[in-house]
Formats: sequence, C-alpha cells, structure tokens
Amino acid sequence: MTTTPVERPPDQSLDDFSAVFDTYFSEIHRYVTQRLGPGPAEDVVAEAFLTAFRKRARYDPAKAGVRTWLYGIVTNLIHKHRRTEVRTLRAVDRHGPPADAPSHEERVAAQVSAESLRPALAEAIARLGRGERDVLLLTALAGLSHEEIAAALGISYGTVGSRLSRARAKIRAALGGTNPMEANHG
Repeated sequence: MTTTPVERPPDQSLDDFSAVFDTYFSEIHRYVTQRLGPGPAEDVVAEAFLTAFRKRARYDPAKAGVRTWLYGIVTNLIHKHRRTEVRTLRAVDRHGPPADAPSHEERVAAQVSAESLRPALAEAIARLGRGERDVLLLTALAGLSHEEIAAALGISYGTVGSRLSRARAKIRAALGGTNPMEANHG
C-alpha cells in the first residue's frame, strides 16, 4: 500500500474560491459519486462547496490542506445520506452496477464503482460501522493518507489506523479470507 504525502499546496488561501472549486470539484465529485451514486452526488457536492464557501473564514491551513478540509466537509454531508449509501452498496450486491448511465462521467463512475465495489465487497462495506467505512473509503477511493484522514475527520492518527485495520479484517472475513486487493478481477 502506498501513502500519499500530506497535501501542502503552495497557496492554501481560500481568497480565490473559484480556483479552489476548479481545482477540487472533479475529485470530490468522483469520490461522492462512488459512495452515493450520481443522483445524490450532485446535491452533496453542491452542498459541500456551498458549506466550504460559507465557512472559508474559519478555515485553518495549520490544521489541514484545502483538499483534506473539503474531504472532511463532504464526509460529514455523506453521513446525512448514509441510508442512500448503504442502499446503493446493497443494490450493487444484488444487481451489480447500473448497465448504462446517461453521461460519460456517470459511465466512468459506474465502471470504477463496478470494478472497486464488486457485489460481495459492496455488501461487506455496507455492513461496516460509519467510522470504519469512512476511513476505508477515504483511503481506497480518495487516496488520502492517514494524516489527511485524521485531519479530515477530526480524529487521531492512531484511530485512523485502528479503524482501517478493523475494517480490513471485517472485509477479509466477509469475503472468506480473500484480500480484495489481491483477488482475481476476471
């Protein structure tokens, strides 16, 4: 497993919020789409950037980079849509991913979801507790480091490690001891 370094962009100011939006929108949208599906993602991402804009004066670059801060906001908003997320994961378990999506972006998101959230894996993720699921998906889907996850969720580095370890153990157990990162995808 590789970890990405803690984000340290040259300018962590939120003075030019349009630049923040342009820089991070696609990444945040892709992450939320993978967690909730394309329909709810539109609303959650819009609400996340609106929240970030409203709270920009309270942003503290000493605590987290802009990207990490945005992941913290969007993760909190995803909790409001948790039931939708669990239903989406269980639907992938029962029926597989949607066969077709209207836009190219939605087709790509569905394809990535199908590859990374195979049915049994999707059900196992749906059964995780909220904290474990957040840490696992921020690692797997967003590629955040332990430090970034700790900052985004407002928890300690050690808590990130223990939640991730428990989540991985539960996933392996649910998959009959198979490591999904090493499983044959064909």
